[in-house]
Amino acid sequence: MASSIELTDIVTGEQFARIERGFRRHFGMGLELIRPDGTRIRKMCSRDCRPEFCNLIQTSVPGSKRCRQDRIRSLNLAFETGQPYISFCHAGIVNVCIPIMDKDTAAGGLFFGKCLWQDVTDEIVADIRKRLAGLRIGSHKLLDTARTLPVFTGREIHKAAEFLFVLLYETADLDPRVVTWRRRRTRQQAEIGEYIQQSKKDDCAEAHYPYEAERQLIGKVRIGDRTGAREMLNSILGTIMFQNPGDINTLKARLVELLSILSRAAVEGGVDIQLMLAKNVDYINKVINVDNQQDICAWISSALNDFIESVYSSQDAVKMTQIRPAIDFIDIHYDQPLTLADIAKSAFLSVSRLAHLFKEQMGITIIDYLTSVRIDHAKRLLLATEKSCSIICFEVGYNNQSYFTRIFKETVGMTPRQFRENNKRQDQPQNKRRTAV
Repeated sequence: MASSIELTDIVTGEQFARIERGFRRHFGMGLELIRPDGTRIRKMCSRDCRPEFCNLIQTSVPGSKRCRQDRIRSLNLAFETGQPYISFCHAGIVNVCIPIMDKDTAAGGLFFGKCLWQDVTDEIVADIRKRLAGLRIGSHKLLDTARTLPVFTGREIHKAAEFLFVLLYETADLDPRVVTWRRRRTRQQAEIGEYIQQSKKDDCAEAHYPYEAERQLIGKVRIGDRTGAREMLNSILGTIMFQNPGDINTLKARLVELLSILSRAAVEGGVDIQLMLAKNVDYINKVINVDNQQDICAWISSALNDFIESVYSSQDAVKMTQIRPAIDFIDIHYDQPLTLADIAKSAFLSVSRLAHLFKEQMGITIIDYLTSVRIDHAKRLLLATEKSCSIICFEVGYNNQSYFTRIFKETVGMTPRQFRENNKRQDQPQNKRRTAV
């Protein structure tokens, strides 16, 4: 797939260095930046991105050619799906491609892996010998270098791929909708999975479609209850998928019916009927034309958010317009000492009037919202930097570390230091060098 965009215009050297540092800190692996034609950008490749095993294969002209063909194939498949592509290369080791897309244009890919799923076994040795038959490279030397490859489990590789995808798109400032979509889809699948597991555990799944849950969902759409509607939708999806595992056609049929019901509920909530008819047709076409179960669920969730936003806007557009300046002011100036008077002044409202409208529309107080913004930024700094807790405290708008620690613990359930250590332990790579057959 050709591209008229130079990859280095999209991912700069400085951005690559930041991505590499963040990825290595969590997973201990190097990266390669690859053009659509399969060639490397040498100045944007980690020094250890290619182990001795790969370098040895590429001393052979046929081996080097096969490697490049593999990269092009991985790139094209990643471009087509718009998500990380994990595969075994021609030599039998793990290779992962993260597609780099500038809107609809394929610009290149970020590769990592060059590892094994498991320790070297007789079966793996036989597979490598079979795959590399015909290359003029000593068999014993190849196998010796294969035994030095790092080992990562499939779960670790998938986790690394998801992490790198988000890190790349955020750091390079690529289309944020891609990251938002993937995060929403992942979160939704986790929630649906919980409903399915609970159904299995209770052994009491409904024998028929959950019409009572649907009735409650309609009520939540009418009043614009985002959180309640999302939870109810995911419980319905979980029930459908539990009762019809792997049956994508039944899932589509149910969701097309549900879209019509949800759009009717939005009209009853005050949304213009012509607008909802147009939205409904658009989302039905998307659901019908998608053949991936996760994406179908994500689209129905997007439709729900869209419909509720339409209800919310039709009911409270004036009130939201009044508090929007305050929200924007907090989002920009959260790292500075702020008072309620400062925030109210930005919206040209009295403190009491803003407090009333804010709680009514947002469901939380102004102080709670400010705290959530500050703590979210603190969590990102704790995970993405090595800055001390005291420095982070001041960078997110607090002037007292003890107070910051107390608020953080009340919000997150642990201290900043515990949060950093716990997440580092969870993300610590488990790869070990294996030397025995």
